[in-house]
Amino acid sequence: MLAALMLVAACAHEASEPAQAPADPAVVQTATGAVRGLVAPDHRLFAGIPYAAPPVGPLRWQPPEPAPAWDGVRDGTGFGPRCLQDLEGDLELGRQTDEDCLNLNVWTPTDPEPGPAPPRPVMVWIHGGAFLNGNGGIYDARRLVARGDIVVVTINYRLGTLGFLAHPALGSPGRVGNYGLADQQAALRWVRDNIAQFGGDPGKVTVAGESAGGMSVCDHLVAPGSQGLFGAAIVQSGPCQAQLALPEAERISTDYARDVGCGDAAVAAECLRALPADKLREPVRYFRIGDDALSGPVTGTEILPKDPMVAFADGDAARVPIVIGSNRDEFTLFMALQYLRGDELPPEDYPNVLAETFGPGAGAVADRYPLDRYGGSAPLAYSAAVTDGEFACVNERIADDLARNGPVYAYEFNDRQAPAPEPLRTLPFPVGASHSLELRYLFDVGDAPTLSPAQQTLSEQMIDYWSEFVRTGAPGADGLPAWPEVGDDPAKGKRLSLKPDDITVMDDFDRIHQCPFWATLK
Repeated sequence: MLAALMLVAACAHEASEPAQAPADPAVVQTATGAVRGLVAPDHRLFAGIPYAAPPVGPLRWQPPEPAPAWDGVRDGTGFGPRCLQDLEGDLELGRQTDEDCLNLNVWTPTDPEPGPAPPRPVMVWIHGGAFLNGNGGIYDARRLVARGDIVVVTINYRLGTLGFLAHPALGSPGRVGNYGLADQQAALRWVRDNIAQFGGDPGKVTVAGESAGGMSVCDHLVAPGSQGLFGAAIVQSGPCQAQLALPEAERISTDYARDVGCGDAAVAAECLRALPADKLREPVRYFRIGDDALSGPVTGTEILPKDPMVAFADGDAARVPIVIGSNRDEFTLFMALQYLRGDELPPEDYPNVLAETFGPGAGAVADRYPLDRYGGSAPLAYSAAVTDGEFACVNERIADDLARNGPVYAYEFNDRQAPAPEPLRTLPFPVGASHSLELRYLFDVGDAPTLSPAQQTLSEQMIDYWSEFVRTGAPGADGLPAWPEVGDDPAKGKRLSLKPDDITVMDDFDRIHQCPFWATLK
């Protein structure tokens, strides 16, 4: 009888407890404070979240420090400032750029049912831009998260001089440069520590990027401080061979400091840190791809002790599943930008440009890429040579090296009618499947014509491949053509060609891009 009365009392007590209000899907508590984002029918977005302290004042050219906590609920409905970057080619002319830029954006699906959902796999996206410009906010991931049912994080990191200056006065030996790479590692640690609050699985993180972002992924595959922060990787159009060794970077950085008025080595660090940020917009430039001089990571440092290409060949990379690929006509974008700047390449200048780029091998390149094969167009002939020598065949070599130690899936984006921004559609030569044009098939980016029905189908297929890889480490899905691993049997084919209405396994990639020739030239 007593037990029955106690049971009734307990039930009455439970009934009197007020029902707990459902959690607000627009508010998430992170380790440093709460943030309020946007909730749409098919996605949520939490934008501009600091993942590290502002790298300003004494923290300029220092490894990133933890982000300070905040009180109340932070507004996460708008993207944070872009990192300081060069004004050349910047349509915003420096607006919305700041040294205080170490922020990221979290995109998640919207759960249709109330209550907790199983944790979703996570893709951390590193933007391109030659380590000179770009930002995470331009990559609208709503289609990727809604169709792919994954979480996507896009990040900002320090660029140009502020991200990669390797002046020896800025730190102890081997601890200068690569501040932008250290930022990326800090963002990956933030994901590890916070992404569960957004419905993501910290144990299933894929690091991914395109161009400079793809090159960054190559670095994370071999950087000691990146190990254990991700379980898979995607490298899109990454020229991973274009990385400078520390002694040369220090020499270039010392010359840079002299040119901005900080030539006295004894006080160079203090002088550089005291300069107004605008004085540092002009980027330090370390290496060349074709005719472009770019900034970027430095090898032989504490963060990046070994050149990734050497590490890949030696079997010293992280043994995780990898997707790697390039575009059929990578370098036409750079020739297009050069043309739009008024710097045309007439046929008579073709031999000189080849000599500047390829040195003693220029004659052999001219024989392999004669103008008459490209309708007399020097931009197309030069683009084909640089595409093959600096992108496609390097990509092939990386894939082969990495495949010796783990699963690798290679692709070529082959839609030569891919929509391009309006200026690229007014050139005297076609850009084809150029550098970066595959991004529109994964994200909503840029100003370009609408995808055709066949291209939209390809976009959905690519999202399915990418999201399945993020989910399982293998880019296969029901209803899609099988994507084989890179293997040792060329007869089986080892690279997927992504083309509207024609996804096939290529067995002629080496021949199309003349990779045996480039192997002898190197």
